[in-house]
Amino acid sequence: MKRKNYDAAIATIALELVAMARWARTSGQRICVVFEGRDTAGKGGTIDAIAAPLDPRHCRVVALPKPNDAERSQWYFQRYVQHLPAAGEIVLFDRSWYNRAGVEQVMGFATPQQVDAFLGQAPVFEKLLVDDGIRLFKYWLSTDQAHQEERFAERLADPLKRWKLSPIDLASRMKFADYTAAREGMFAATHTRHAPWTVVDFNDQRRGRLTLMRDLLDRLPDFTVPEEPLDWPPLDHPPLAEEFGHLHPIPRWSAED
Repeated sequence: MKRKNYDAAIATIALELVAMARWARTSGQRICVVFEGRDTAGKGGTIDAIAAPLDPRHCRVVALPKPNDAERSQWYFQRYVQHLPAAGEIVLFDRSWYNRAGVEQVMGFATPQQVDAFLGQAPVFEKLLVDDGIRLFKYWLSTDQAHQEERFAERLADPLKRWKLSPIDLASRMKFADYTAAREGMFAATHTRHAPWTVVDFNDQRRGRLTLMRDLLDRLPDFTVPEEPLDWPPLDHPPLAEEFGHLHPIPRWSAED
């Protein structure tokens, strides 16, 4: 998708996101969006695109590190519960409790018994969330292995993206089919009427990003809430220059210097 077409579309969607967030805030909605998918599919960029125009006081991104010893001894879902949205909040999970059915299963970090327990408990856990009024959306970002390899190579060659590569990424490259099998088992157990999965094609990341955002907005009820008027009187004096007292500001940098 051409950049100019993407920029025009994202500008329109950004306005709708702001309106949606205003509706969530004024009506006390709790919105929880789970982002899962292939490595390099585009989860981070999509989450950034959603969060960018929104007030960070009401929109949070949750990307948890690997659990510590205490968390490993807890009920599996426990550390995620504390990050669920309060009234008026939007929470975007950059990976979620589904780590257990994905990377933990494929890479051997969870036992088969733990994975089976998770697949049995996840639909019950999500039913509790939905029944309590949380609006839960689950997205799987899909990309084929050829595109994944191109993106891995791009990260490897770019010093600004190299941090995105981890030992897990290196190991998972050889387990594309294993991840497919794990995903299908996860879908079979957790694609429910109350919390269905939505798969989005991210071979074209810009088009995939717009598709996901459009779907999210379309699945919410009418969220038209007029903006509150602001009383913005004119200054009662001419604009003042910035003062620094005895401090000396650094001269502005110029490309011609």
